[in-house]
Amino acid sequence: MKKFLLILIVAGLAVGGYLYFRDTNPPQISLTPSAGPVSNKTELLLSLEDTGMGLKQVQVSVVQDDNRMPLAQQDFTSGRQAADVPLDLNKLKLRDDDFRIVVSADDQSIYHFGQGNSSEQSFELTYDTRPPIISLLSKAHNFTKGGSGLVTFNLNEEAKRVGVEFSDRFFPAYQLDSGIYACLFTYPFDMAEEDFVPRVVARDLAGNERPAGIYYRAKSKRFRQRKINISDSFLSMKAPEFEARVPNSGSPLETFLYVNQQIRRQNRAKLVDLSQQTAHEPLWEGPFLRQPQAATQALFADHRTYYYQGKKIDQQIHLGHDLASVAQDKIVAGNSGKVLWAEYMGIYGLCVVIDHGLGLQSLYAHMSQLDVQPGDTVKRGQIIGRSGNTGLAGGDHLHLGILVTGTPVQTIEWWDSHWLEDNISSKLARTSE
Repeated sequence: MKKFLLILIVAGLAVGGYLYFRDTNPPQISLTPSAGPVSNKTELLLSLEDTGMGLKQVQVSVVQDDNRMPLAQQDFTSGRQAADVPLDLNKLKLRDDDFRIVVSADDQSIYHFGQGNSSEQSFELTYDTRPPIISLLSKAHNFTKGGSGLVTFNLNEEAKRVGVEFSDRFFPAYQLDSGIYACLFTYPFDMAEEDFVPRVVARDLAGNERPAGIYYRAKSKRFRQRKINISDSFLSMKAPEFEARVPNSGSPLETFLYVNQQIRRQNRAKLVDLSQQTAHEPLWEGPFLRQPQAATQALFADHRTYYYQGKKIDQQIHLGHDLASVAQDKIVAGNSGKVLWAEYMGIYGLCVVIDHGLGLQSLYAHMSQLDVQPGDTVKRGQIIGRSGNTGLAGGDHLHLGILVTGTPVQTIEWWDSHWLEDNISSKLARTSE
């Protein structure tokens, strides 16, 4: 009997020891954001984790100067191993200055004679409710529908989102070596004049945002209407190139419509994605080169209505210039920059996309041969390949597009040295004075 009791006592001590020492680790505490400037607009999220016996309670307070203010307190049910606790600074009367968030958390462990494990952590932050101050530098901003423009300005603090905004469009600004911000944007070809009301917006690291209006003049423009007849010979020529890219492809006409609508949209989205890979400084040098000795076959923003056997089947907008000379002509880079894309892209066929910095990019489409690859640095006038009729082209030519942050813009402006000097170059020159 004594031996049996001894075994029970030893077993009880073992079990008690196991339970007592089962969880000796305190809860883990993290805060997002954990440092830097915040405001009453900042979404502060406290994250707690205890993989042992689980969380018991948490207390949060804020200390500014010698003033300690309770911010949050929460008890947890047994077994709760993780929790997110939103923190609302609007409950407190903080002034714009440094402050500290102090978090104390306990778990359900019986360690420390039943008191459990505790952890305390402090986070140093800065309270900032003052939005950035925007100082406009450029004065004149003249736009024609589909055209480009540039605004330059200064900010008094670091910003996490800054650029030009109107309607549902946003064009990011980039900080130059001088510290001045420059933003290329456009009066979009597809926007009503009353919706084009550009303003500079800046949001600082704490989430405070300020807008600033700019002086501008906007001139509307009517684009050409064009009738495009789709022939059976064109459909039979192009269908094989796209059948593998069209799900459940049917007749050549159905294939064409899918490409002209769905794949066109996919390609446009890809060009917007590529616009994020832009240099934060100008890479171009002077006006863009026009393809030498090439005749113009189509203009920017031609509104095309497609007909098949006399029946209207589709409508699209042509977003570039079509230029043609001889078959498989040498294609030159319009200006200096970095190659982002050099391969097949849907309606554009074999094509090249070159980044010229500040969101400005050029597209060379329907090519038969590519002589550059992504990552290459090219110079103005350098040969990048040869023209062709790949993609949705009816004959050998170059489709040249200019884009600002992924939005197609009027090509001829960037060929014009006078327009470039008045609207872009002179403003950039003043940023380095």
